[in-house]
Amino acid sequence: MATNHQYTSKIVWTGNLGTGTNTYRGYERTWEIRTPGKPAVSCSNDPLLGGNPELHNPEDLLLSALASCHMLWYLHLASNAGIAVSAYEDFPLGFGETEKNGAGRFLQATLRPKIVVPMGTNLKEADAIHREIHKYCYIARSVAFPISYEATYREQ
Repeated sequence: MATNHQYTSKIVWTGNLGTGTNTYRGYERTWEIRTPGKPAVSCSNDPLLGGNPELHNPEDLLLSALASCHMLWYLHLASNAGIAVSAYEDFPLGFGETEKNGAGRFLQATLRPKIVVPMGTNLKEADAIHREIHKYCYIARSVAFPISYEATYREQ
């Protein structure tokens, strides 16, 4: 039987320049994510839509959440399989589209982890783990776009 969970977050708009949304160009598209007991995360709109390119945007956060969830499940399943991962980093790539009216969406994502494993590791077995993760990863199971994987391995 499934167990239900609740997640919470607080989103606070920080872009009021003094006149609110009185004019379209008169406010910033910035906010903070304030989750109780955790550091605030400063965010902005996608730079293509006038946001601050130095801050995280929703697209960055979704892609990062997807890659992070994948990584955590990979580490778990690798440990269960007796594969001792010593380093893992990912360089995910999201592909999106924006329609003329401004509506956008992700079309697909490619996760590109670089994984370090011990010499002699069965790399086919290590790679097969990626195909199992979609059964478990909360984020991957929640998105409506395809996810592919291009993992590379280094033995040491």
